Amino acid sequence: MKKFSRLAIGAAVGMMMASAAQAQTQGVTDTEVRIGSSTDLSGIFAAFGAPSSKAAQMYFDEINAKGGVHGRKIKFIVEDHGYSLPKATQAVNKLINRDKVFALFLGVGTPMNIAAFKLIDKKKIANVYPLSGARQMLQPPVDYHFAFAASYYQQIRTAVKWFAETKGIKRVCAMYIPSDFGKEIEEAAKDEAKALGLTFAAETTHKPDAANFVGALTKLKAAKCDLVTMALGVRQTIVAYATARKIGWKDVDFISSSAGFHTVMAKVPKGVTEGLYAAATWSDILPRLKNPVVGAWFKKYTKATGKKLPGTGALLGRSGAEFVVRALQAAGKDLTNESFKKGIESLNYRDEIANGNVTYSPTDHQGIDEVTISVIKDGNWKELARK
Repeated sequence: MKKFSRLAIGAAVGMMMASAAQAQTQGVTDTEVRIGSSTDLSGIFAAFGAPSSKAAQMYFDEINAKGGVHGRKIKFIVEDHGYSLPKATQAVNKLINRDKVFALFLGVGTPMNIAAFKLIDKKKIANVYPLSGARQMLQPPVDYHFAFAASYYQQIRTAVKWFAETKGIKRVCAMYIPSDFGKEIEEAAKDEAKALGLTFAAETTHKPDAANFVGALTKLKAAKCDLVTMALGVRQTIVAYATARKIGWKDVDFISSSAGFHTVMAKVPKGVTEGLYAAATWSDILPRLKNPVVGAWFKKYTKATGKKLPGTGALLGRSGAEFVVRALQAAGKDLTNESFKKGIESLNYRDEIANGNVTYSPTDHQGIDEVTISVIKDGNWKELARK
């Protein structure tokens, strides 16, 4: 009887210690884990932010309907920053200090994610699957920073090299928003041009809401650019490319990073964007509908939303949500910041939605390493190379 009592007391103490440890982990209870997102639902990158949030919520709903992960339902809290840095800072403050989220997820915008690090790093709150390909997503301290794929810098350097090898370009130029995002694209273009012995001929900078590109394109045309790398918003990329064709500048190629690789780019009426290139870390959804996983998700998303196409934003949201669920599963039932980190570092799987191999380790916090180069042809993105 005494032995039983001692065992019972020991078990009770163990449970109390476990509960105390669990209580110290922000955003985690026995029945719920809170995931937050500071994203763009109304600004220049809303084409990524809005559908990615929707697709992620749909996937979390499916998982929750099956009982969640280790008995915990995923509560997804989304805040709109409209691609404004002050609003993004307010949003992250709310998510961390009022909503008490466990991790940040699908954050849109390079400057916005960098600013968030100042608030989350000291609390060891993970920043996972940010919708930014900037190298700064893995800036030190990297412990709780996890990028989903190769950086903008790697994408553009890979693209410039591909153009040099396949089209013999000699003169490289850049159009960009002078933010951390834009400067990375410009730096990549300059560095690869120098490495290959090419000429970096000219550059132009633009406000995020720029609408007139005639002057800038006239300058770049006079510089005899063979390739123009672009770091603009989705709408601005379309307008700039269309303007170049309107002024008769056709003996030049334009390429965006993954920030410009979006389904809506290819669907602009009257073939306005035909011939536009992009370097990204995933493949467009439409050519892959025969894949059972991709096809089933396509039907589910379009039926639920009434949209004809999921689009790239939705693709990333669905891909990212699967990543979060896999990470939570790998972290185990005793979910803490540290177990979540170790869970991510153990991931190694095939992402059918993004069409890439996802691998992490304690020394590698970047998921997909390959860069895909595509061009718009006949109203669709056509994959040309994978590097």
